[in-house]
Amino acid sequence: MVIYMNEPPEVQFAKTLADETRQEIMRLCCCRWMSVGEITEQIGVAQPTISHHLAILRQMGLVKVRQEGRQTYYTLNQERMVACCGRLMLTFAPEEPATQDLAEHLSPEP
Repeated sequence: MVIYMNEPPEVQFAKTLADETRQEIMRLCCCRWMSVGEITEQIGVAQPTISHHLAILRQMGLVKVRQEGRQTYYTLNQERMVACCGRLMLTFAPEEPATQDLAEHLSPEP
C-alpha cells in the first residue's frame, strides 16, 4: 500500500488500518517495544513483509522507533492513535455525543 499524501489524513489513517497484518502489528506493539524479528516470529509472516508494513506505520506516525545497536524496536504511538481516531470522529460522526465530548475537550478554554 502506498500512502497518498494528497488524500485527507482521515482517509490515509483509515487505509492504514484496513490491512490485517498492520492491525496485528499494532496489537503486538501496543504498550511494549518489539524488534522486527520478534514481530515476525509472533505473526508468522516473512520479515520483508513485516518491514514493509512497519514502514507504512512509521510513515503515518503510528509507531515509535528506537535503535539499540543493530536492532530496531517498535512500539505503538498511542498519542497519535488517539489523535487520528479523534479526527475520524470529528469528521465522520460530528453529531454523536462521544464526538461532542471530545470536541469540548479540544476547544480552547475561555
